[in-house]
Amino acid sequence: DWVVVELRNKLNSAEVLATRSALLLRNGNVVDVDGVSDVPFERSPDDYFIALRHRNHLGIMTAQSLALDATPDLLDLSGGTIPLHGGAAATKTIAGVKTMFAGDANGDGTVRYTGLDNDRDPILVRVGGVVPTNTWVGYSGTDINMDGVARYTGGGNDRDVILMNIGGAAVTGTRTASLP
Repeated sequence: DWVVVELRNKLNSAEVLATRSALLLRNGNVVDVDGVSDVPFERSPDDYFIALRHRNHLGIMTAQSLALDATPDLLDLSGGTIPLHGGAAATKTIAGVKTMFAGDANGDGTVRYTGLDNDRDPILVRVGGVVPTNTWVGYSGTDINMDGVARYTGGGNDRDVILMNIGGAAVTGTRTASLP
């Protein structure tokens, strides 16, 4: 799947200095668009906050700026050794691996099951808006579980992922990206 890697100003983490589209592999590695190379940036050696965005997951960013030199660096944001902005609440741990929270179907930086701008309604609209058992096959931000099918009801539906990622009990809960 596609992600966007951002280099942010070491003095102002809200200021994006450079962006680069990249591929997220099934094993969690982020590589250049050729599928194998490191993600290159034309940049001066300096300290940068590193952020990662995805089409329907909440973005993450390093808690401190990191020194990047002219050669590519391997940064493992999944192991917990590099602190993230927002702390432990910024990611979901699955089988010991830190992952981004899924469910941001409308791309507003908040996972919300009910209410205004919720992420459940875009799934229903994608499948046709009238018959909730319909499905839609293809690449879409409403395919929350990333199985290639937008599904509102039934086994493997996408709205359950939203509910689980806001806590699973209260449908009014929300989860917000930890990006400035």
